Amino acid sequence: MNWLVGIPVVLPLLGAGITLVFSNWRRVQWIISVSILSVSLITSAALVYLAQDGPLVFDVGEWAAPVGITLVADRLSTLMLVVSVAVTLAVLIYSLAQGVEDGEEAAPTAVYHPAYLILSAGVSNAFLTGDLFNLFVGFEILLAASFVLITMGGTRTRIRSGTVYVVVSMLSSIIFLIAIFMTYAATGTLSFAHLATRLQEIDPGVSLALQAMLLVAFGIKAAIFPLSAWLPDSYPTAPAPVTAVFAGLLTKVGVYAIIRTQVLLFPQGRLDEILSVLAILTMVIGILGAVTQRDIKRMLSFTLVSHIGFMIWGISVSSEAGLAATIYYVIHHITVQTALFLVAGLIERHGGTTSLRNLGALAKSAPLIAALYLVPALGLAGIPPMTGFLGKVGLISASAESGQTIDWWLIGAGLVTSLLTLYAVLRAWNLAFWQEAEEELESKKIPGGMYGAAASLVIMSLGIAAFSGPIYSYAEKAAVELERRGPYIVAVFPDGNRGTGQSENGDEDAGGISLDQEVVDANEDVSK
Repeated sequence: MNWLVGIPVVLPLLGAGITLVFSNWRRVQWIISVSILSVSLITSAALVYLAQDGPLVFDVGEWAAPVGITLVADRLSTLMLVVSVAVTLAVLIYSLAQGVEDGEEAAPTAVYHPAYLILSAGVSNAFLTGDLFNLFVGFEILLAASFVLITMGGTRTRIRSGTVYVVVSMLSSIIFLIAIFMTYAATGTLSFAHLATRLQEIDPGVSLALQAMLLVAFGIKAAIFPLSAWLPDSYPTAPAPVTAVFAGLLTKVGVYAIIRTQVLLFPQGRLDEILSVLAILTMVIGILGAVTQRDIKRMLSFTLVSHIGFMIWGISVSSEAGLAATIYYVIHHITVQTALFLVAGLIERHGGTTSLRNLGALAKSAPLIAALYLVPALGLAGIPPMTGFLGKVGLISASAESGQTIDWWLIGAGLVTSLLTLYAVLRAWNLAFWQEAEEELESKKIPGGMYGAAASLVIMSLGIAAFSGPIYSYAEKAAVELERRGPYIVAVFPDGNRGTGQSENGDEDAGGISLDQEVVDANEDVSK
């Protein structure tokens, strides 16, 4: 069943080409896009189940690692994959319902569907890739598709914001590409499984430089302070569905890359204290920006930055408990943040604006929107028994167990950030839904599909809370798999020297990989 691993990447790319061919038939494009993402979602769910027995490896073109392109579906990547595809499908349905109501005003369908499917393929490729260069390719696919989507409509504001986004993304890509060149020069390979052993054999100073370069590149993409200033100006200007899928997924791809590289490639944790400081600054400065905003979209953009800090917090603790809490928190945040931005789109259509100065009395005129906003808002703030509360409890427990001085600073910053998040979202709730509106603004009709898509993500977040036990257990097993490293390496190189040649005298070729006993024992422990 390993061939299933390639479907979430290949199928959307194929669909992008088909939808471009049918650019003059809107309904055909809708059917193709929804069908492809539905199949991808079913496949992703199947991979979550299959990955319980160990990582699944798919060699593209039957060229084994470290020579060929390898896709690896382990517990972490499959959990990220199934949630991302589910969110992508919900946002697509939201945008289609909006397009039906607004007609051609909503989006030029000739490019929207291909770009959206390419975006989905890029996200899936980033989660499943087994080597650094293919991860770079995934990021570039994301960049190309996201630039088309973020500038959709061609207004001056969107072009300006899109330009800032692209310039920052290109800077990150350049740093990442330099890091790839340096990594290959130092180790002779780019395969994650291969690097996991070879990076331990090179000079520690060189290894630290590579780790820092990759962290900077991924830190920009994840919007970690002080590399996050671009996000609040870029996301709010895009159409509501585009902003929602960007907020939910794109920064999480950066977080995923940090998890994968920091744990698998650099297990020594030499930058953990720096990550802890960055986590504290990201949480606090991001939420201080949120509480000063007078626009819902900008407020949510700053909370997005702030809560990236919670995910970096778990990584910096460098323990199985911290990683499990981070994985769970990423799943929670993808769902909740996307739902909030979709609801912000509903508010904008009903109230005519997202400015808190002009909104008011929406609780009376739109009680369903009020409910759809409040539930994920409380989840974001971490009110029990919502998913945000469970994730934060996991992070606090991991830091308390570690007991270092920086851990108590992390706990303090997390609690302050949670309280300020609650203040920010309830302040927006009060101003938008309960204050008297100064004037009645022009509103647009909201089709049922938009309500349904937003409600589906709200229900999904409640479902994650209701089934938090098995989901958190799965995250804990993913964390164990990550920390041990053995399952991933052995899956890619099951015989210890997969993809290598033999010299005439029978010696292992220099390109080979020999698994040490520690890795083999770790793999056996996890299997048990």
